[in-house]
Amino acid sequence: MLARCYRPKLSVWAALCVLVLCWFYVFPVYRLPRDKDVVEEVLRQGEAWHKNQTGIDLYRKLLTDCCDPRRMFAVTKENSPVGKVLWYDGEFYHSHTVNNETYSLFVQDNPLQLPLKKCAVVGNGGILRHSKCGHHIDRADFIMRCNLPPLSKGFVEDVGTRTHLVTANPSIIEKRFQNLLWSRKSFVDSMKAYGSSYVYMPAFSMKPGTDLSLRAHYALADSSSNLTMLFANPEFLRTVGKFWKAHGVHGKRLSSGLFMVSLALGLCEEVAVYGFWPFSVDLEEKPISHHYYDNMPPYKGFHAMPEEFVQLWHLHKSGTLRMRVGRCPPQEGGS
Repeated sequence: MLARCYRPKLSVWAALCVLVLCWFYVFPVYRLPRDKDVVEEVLRQGEAWHKNQTGIDLYRKLLTDCCDPRRMFAVTKENSPVGKVLWYDGEFYHSHTVNNETYSLFVQDNPLQLPLKKCAVVGNGGILRHSKCGHHIDRADFIMRCNLPPLSKGFVEDVGTRTHLVTANPSIIEKRFQNLLWSRKSFVDSMKAYGSSYVYMPAFSMKPGTDLSLRAHYALADSSSNLTMLFANPEFLRTVGKFWKAHGVHGKRLSSGLFMVSLALGLCEEVAVYGFWPFSVDLEEKPISHHYYDNMPPYKGFHAMPEEFVQLWHLHKSGTLRMRVGRCPPQEGGS
């Protein structure tokens, strides 16, 4: 009788233990460095940086083995034939079955001229303001930018002008361009800043983003734009997310910047990173804006930007990639 009384209690305790373990798996307890600690660490490192070819080769192999960026970073006719089910990486219970309409919008295969040599991945952090990194960025062979940033004259000295691939979250189409339901002119005109680059959209990450991404594609196609639309492959995004989760990044979703850095590490011989600084002060501990062009904060709890920075800083210190933080020197002999 006594044993029967304890069984339900033991079951409840077991269930609670499982819930607690799951909570710590999703939201682990760890201490992120304070902004001041990060500044001190960066200042201690100084300008010293040495390329580590072994580290570069290792990360290219790790990302190739887990995520196959050469073949899978975009949805193509080769990897997504008619009838293939694309499971949304941001909403696991939604999927899209490739039909004749969507298939016709895909590129044939990876359109990038591989191998890419010196790549620059440009984030939008406020640390770029007054950095004078524009000429460094523009010297790269392949330049990736995030979320349709402004490249107007007032920013050229800090962020450069050239672009080869730029990401565009569907939420930008929704908020900045009113879902492209009323007018497409402002969208098409704003996209001219990116020349003949690739526009990379996660059309199959969240269900509402599919129609928005298709509208953006048709808006560019109907205007005879020089831009080429690429749809991010949800399988690639999912596997990259798992890769960084295993390396200590526990946000609900990776930032567009970290996806781009991952792509660059998988495809490029050298990677330089600019504008990745998710902290409220600069290296002189003076307040800075969240973006170099505005001070709009991110959605809380969605990305784990400080964790992402810590991982990238480890790669910088190991010589696997180079992070540019603060001002760029006026002239430089190396990369």
